Amino acid sequence: MIKNIILGIKEYSGVFGLISKLKLWKYFFIPMIISLVTAILIGVEAYALSDNVGSFISKAWIWEWGKETFTSISNFIGGAIVLIIGLILYKHIVMGLSAPFMSPVSEKIEKHFYGDVSYKHRNTSNTEQLIRGLRLNIRNLIKELLISLPILLLKFIPIVNIFSTLLLFLVQAYYAGFGNIDYTLERHLKYKESIEFVSKNKGFAIGNGIVFMLFLLIPIVGIIIVLPLSVTAASTKTLKLIHGKTELVYEK
Repeated sequence: MIKNIILGIKEYSGVFGLISKLKLWKYFFIPMIISLVTAILIGVEAYALSDNVGSFISKAWIWEWGKETFTSISNFIGGAIVLIIGLILYKHIVMGLSAPFMSPVSEKIEKHFYGDVSYKHRNTSNTEQLIRGLRLNIRNLIKELLISLPILLLKFIPIVNIFSTLLLFLVQAYYAGFGNIDYTLERHLKYKESIEFVSKNKGFAIGNGIVFMLFLLIPIVGIIIVLPLSVTAASTKTLKLIHGKTELVYEK
């Protein structure tokens, strides 16, 4: 899996040039607006809720001694919980709403590298792409929350919380990569087939998602350009897999 994670990361090299060469920036205009607006709304809400969550957690400490220290820790953990859940929501909202705009990007990339293979594609409308994108991201959102919430509880355990942070990051990366990959899979595979495809290529999804998550750490600029770069990288590698031109190691 580690090799596939590295390959997923390496696919980002040259994406700026490919986007410019194929004149793809125009397709990203609306998704970039969706990304920015969603990030602002979730950021404002997260800031407002962080103190409330911290205050709620601090009530678990019923003793007077150490109350102030525990309250400070609770506020920090509360902010972290709200931020992580906010990132999870951000990913799936943006990816779900951007589905109709990302499919043409993947098609342009496929035509550039493999010629006109539209006869192999599933015939879907923009509405069907949007419905599938929302369906997939709602499914992934629920699964990611079910996995992430127990991991968040580990943050209350010293030393262990260091590893829980890394684990949370990898979980978020996997589902981010999942969404980016499906923009290409949508026209090649049915819903359940796409889930099986990503499940067999977890390393690739995590590698793509790692860079996606790191871009989100860059204020404003990262939020704006994260989708164009990650979708282009994911599309290029996914097409290599579909067309049998890949160096990826099969994962069991």
